[in-house]
Amino acid sequence: MTISEIQETIERSFAAGPSAAGDPTAMKAFLALRTALEQGEVRAASPDSAAPAGWRVNAWVKQGILLGFRLGVLEESRAWGHAFVDKHTFPVRSFCVDDGIRVVPGGSSVRAGSYVARGVVCMPPMYINAGAYVDEGTMVDSHALVGSCAQIGKRVHLSAAAQIGGVLEPVNASPVVIEDDALVGGNCGVYEGTVVRKGAVLAAGTILTRGTPVFDLVKGEVLRATDELPLIIPEDAVVVPGSRAVAKGKGKEWGLSVYAPVVVKYRDGKTSLSTALEDLLR
Repeated sequence: MTISEIQETIERSFAAGPSAAGDPTAMKAFLALRTALEQGEVRAASPDSAAPAGWRVNAWVKQGILLGFRLGVLEESRAWGHAFVDKHTFPVRSFCVDDGIRVVPGGSSVRAGSYVARGVVCMPPMYINAGAYVDEGTMVDSHALVGSCAQIGKRVHLSAAAQIGGVLEPVNASPVVIEDDALVGGNCGVYEGTVVRKGAVLAAGTILTRGTPVFDLVKGEVLRATDELPLIIPEDAVVVPGSRAVAKGKGKEWGLSVYAPVVVKYRDGKTSLSTALEDLLR
């Protein structure tokens, strides 16, 4: 099937609702989509300079992933001496040496329907969910999560326990995007369609959501999501966890502060030097 034929069948089958469950054509289209996702031929979101945030959501791809859950039946599988039960349409992916991907022993899992490029390093235990896209040279460190449909660029480091949120519904919702050469520190959480631009650094413990204002001390701006745009972290920004005082009411009376991520600088040679050690781990 061509990509256009897959898309047409996916959209028709998704619109058919539960009645598509027994349709072999729907299953054929889903399996073709799953293969195309794993080969990087289609993506849940694609770079698009004409789009307001620089990324275009491919809603039909997300429809196809949801269709896969609808078509799937529970199936038992065994690995590492344990039994698992999941929809048969989304088994665990397996890799070979020729794929050029390091999957270190220790309980990591990559779900079918995700793209993992050559040179990616998977440190245990980590998880990459269906629809995700992880580009060349990226490291997914221990206890890190790449959620469904999240888009991860080249040479990104997702540090230990970093959580990159996923989204399948609504189908037109933007996934989280981490662009090339970004560093996501340990215990960071990036959710709700946030876009982290190229070269940005998120210090350990930084949490970013659609409702999180980010205070740029360098440019004197407050970065926020809008009705049209997600929260966008600028290129080369260095973001650290911070706090701001509550200005009124009991919060002021009690001397309380609330969490507030802060852009403290923009990446320079010194910052790049401090992250150069990543190459030694690949």
